[in-house]
Amino acid sequence: MSTSFTPSTGAPLIAVVGGTGNQGGSVIDALLTQGARVRALVRDPDKPAARALADRGVELTVGDLTDPASLGVLFDGVDAAFAMTTPFPGGTEQEAATGIASADAAARAGVPHLVFSSVGGAERKSGVPHFESKRRVEEHIETLGIHHTFLRPVLFMDNLSGFMTSVENGQVVVRMALPDNIPLQMVAVRDIGRAAAAILLGGTAVEGSSVEIAGDTLTGSQIAKAIGAHAGLPARYEALPLEAIASFGDMAEMFRWFAETPAYQADFEATRALVPDALDLHAWLASSNWHPGA
Repeated sequence: MSTSFTPSTGAPLIAVVGGTGNQGGSVIDALLTQGARVRALVRDPDKPAARALADRGVELTVGDLTDPASLGVLFDGVDAAFAMTTPFPGGTEQEAATGIASADAAARAGVPHLVFSSVGGAERKSGVPHFESKRRVEEHIETLGIHHTFLRPVLFMDNLSGFMTSVENGQVVVRMALPDNIPLQMVAVRDIGRAAAAILLGGTAVEGSSVEIAGDTLTGSQIAKAIGAHAGLPARYEALPLEAIASFGDMAEMFRWFAETPAYQADFEATRALVPDALDLHAWLASSNWHPGA
């Protein structure tokens, strides 16, 4: 089934959950570039991020994911909707609950097409808590009889920061609890937004099914080399034992899963069909002007 738009204004109206965050914001960026109208859910319309959306012509719905009434307003009369979840700050139980609430509201409103951004491997019993919570949302959506597509991005390139990457004595050091012989698939958040927008606007081959997307696959040493080249510094990779991040809980489970290959199994051809200029790590580093500690 392919979405067919017949809005009176000539431009489809798309609802976006998470519009003031990085991923939802990237969806809004891509939709506005394509000439779509966008309605976003915000908690506080006076916050800078919300005002910035309004200044770009985004229609704001004030409320949150725990409020069925505001979700009803968000989804009322739209041509399609984008939903996502995050385990922060409330944990995976809250993540699943808010995702289910969004899906239920979309179904009640008769949204013609719901695109849910999940995670690569959600359907493969990873045992990673924030993967399993997204799968619970997927499974609930499957019971609702609503036309839907699951977008499953792999690790965000944008997360190559914090404790994972540092500069020490003039050298870039990348540390992950991952053996250096295991490639890791990654995707730019920019490209998640572009992929989502393409699906929301209709006519893609993946609509009504699921797609796992990625822009690159590199080992730890290759990641360090790319970052070092971008920063103009020597670089090295250090593979940490999994025990070194055991206290991180959910993240430790994710890196445990990464090492149990195959972990992520992105469809690079489908990714390129959705986003012809999808960024590899070198291109993302250049386009984002990223630097260690950013």
